[in-house]
Amino acid sequence: YGTITPPVIQRNVFENPAWYTSYTPYQAEISQGRLEALFNYQTLITELTGLPVANASLLDEGTAAAEAMILSYNNSKNKNTFLVDSEVFPQTLAVLQTRAKPLGIQIKLIDWYKVTELEDFDDAFGLVVQLPNNKGRLRDPNALLRIADVYKCMKIAVVDPLCQVLMKPVGEMGFDVAVGSMQRFGVPMGFGGPHAAFFACTDKYKR
Repeated sequence: YGTITPPVIQRNVFENPAWYTSYTPYQAEISQGRLEALFNYQTLITELTGLPVANASLLDEGTAAAEAMILSYNNSKNKNTFLVDSEVFPQTLAVLQTRAKPLGIQIKLIDWYKVTELEDFDDAFGLVVQLPNNKGRLRDPNALLRIADVYKCMKIAVVDPLCQVLMKPVGEMGFDVAVGSMQRFGVPMGFGGPHAAFFACTDKYKR
């Protein structure tokens, strides 16, 4: 995303010397500073998504979505179909397909507007949707989530964290897991490496 980092944030947060000079140069003190930064990050994620548990970042959005798929797969019994929003980002879909193949997971694309075949959910252990999707649309997932609940299908949202500032938290919508990229929060484009992703979930799935 082409983002803008406000100068006041850049100077007082990203470039604030207190973040890296207020600790004496011993391993224990440096670790304390890192722990504080990670705790702030995790707190931000839980407050944005409305989910109580967050990790301290993953490689990128696609990898985080794949980890969520595997979490839901490991919590299922005798099911091997993973339902994916047909308008998920293509790079996320590619990572999901790569990780699913050796595990024998079948990826099935679904169109929100045509979810009339409830048989799709019979063998599904998980469902992932993109908010907003790769066309920039933000849809109401309520009907889809209610169907998933009936079929005991884990609900995963790949969500834009900056969009969460304006929309209802995905945790309050009924999603079990939320993942996404933190590059959206004003981190400049790297052009050569991924940006940190987040992963948050309900208390039920913490480990």
